[in-house]
Amino acid sequence: MDIPRFHLAFPVRDLAEARAFYGGLLGCPEGRSSEHWIDFDFRGHQIVAHLAPDEVGHKSTSAVDGEQVPVRHFGVILSLPEWETLAERLKAAGVKFVIEPQIRFKGLPGEQATMFFLDPSGNALEFKAFARDEMVFEK
Repeated sequence: MDIPRFHLAFPVRDLAEARAFYGGLLGCPEGRSSEHWIDFDFRGHQIVAHLAPDEVGHKSTSAVDGEQVPVRHFGVILSLPEWETLAERLKAAGVKFVIEPQIRFKGLPGEQATMFFLDPSGNALEFKAFARDEMVFEK
């Protein structure tokens, strides 16, 4: 089954920073752009960084499995090998993690590899992986 693509628009304080972070560090190919926004191919999904410096950053957290998770965040679910490779690339680049790469809900339904970090504008991203696809919505 094909999964529909999502579209997400989010604020950034500086388009050059966003281009370096999403295009360079995360490897998201750039699509259309203007002096006010940039489209990126985010693993087959369209994300759009809009220049809106007054709206950046995450503000609230929520307790999840002993960690304070940024409430407003986005990301993708990768295969475990892709997740491990990305975690190593981010560590090598000196990215400061909000939540270090780890396994959450060990031994429980929904066990997952997860990591949280911020883009240069303070937008929170979560990348995660599951051992099997069925675990994504397991109760």
